[in-house]
Amino acid sequence: MVSFSFSFPATVWALDGFGPWTATGVRGALAGLLAAACLFAARVPVPARRHWPGLLTVAGGCVVGFPLLTTLALRTSTTAHSAVVIGVLPLATAAVSTVLTGRRPSRAFWTAACVGALAVAAFTLWQSRGLPTLGDGYLFGALLVCAAGYAQGGRLASHLPGWQVIAWGVVVALPVSALVTVLALTWEPAHPTVKAVTGMAYLAAVSQFGGFVVWYRGMAAIGVPKASQIQLAQPLVTLVWSVLLMGEHLPPLAPVTAVVVLGCIAVTQRARS
Repeated sequence: MVSFSFSFPATVWALDGFGPWTATGVRGALAGLLAAACLFAARVPVPARRHWPGLLTVAGGCVVGFPLLTTLALRTSTTAHSAVVIGVLPLATAAVSTVLTGRRPSRAFWTAACVGALAVAAFTLWQSRGLPTLGDGYLFGALLVCAAGYAQGGRLASHLPGWQVIAWGVVVALPVSALVTVLALTWEPAHPTVKAVTGMAYLAAVSQFGGFVVWYRGMAAIGVPKASQIQLAQPLVTLVWSVLLMGEHLPPLAPVTAVVVLGCIAVTQRARS
């Protein structure tokens, strides 16, 4: 969660020198090359056929869809606003996981999860004066595809080591990432700066690969629904980064919303399935 909390600030830094499509392609391509090297060094065998539908979902949701949509959103939305909107992701992940696994969390779990999601939705509408913006549309699309990738990845981590789940995910997406990079560079001129390169390096090494290694391992250990709710704390941490590192103005209701969400985490972690 802490690793992912810096993803939005790093994306804003990357946009300082790269276009949104270029940033998406480059981060995926670099992560794919890193993952391929790790798989080759460890001599990991190709996953069984039954695992490939889930791996393709991880690739489409977490490697291509989520990075692209959030990058497009951050062109018009602030880091703080985007972080709180994505706070709905844990609820969406828990819902998808319930459909996939058939496990049913308790009523207390769903109540707390829904309260957290409603707090995020209220904050979003307040920020946009009652009307969702185009950036919000990108963000909600991002959380839907990412929820599917998280849920499938967490399920697969019960059968494969967590690092192999995301490693195969980014490797599968490597041809798409490479093609997007080549095409994007033809219409999005790149102007690499120290800030842009730093942000891109973090996105590729941590947000797209390293963070998922521990994330999927945690999901396998305590279950996808409970693990997903820990991510409710991510907006709170990202808000801190947005103020300390980005110099953004903190909306008055942002910390209030984040604290409400934090309280919901405590309830979901104590609730029984």
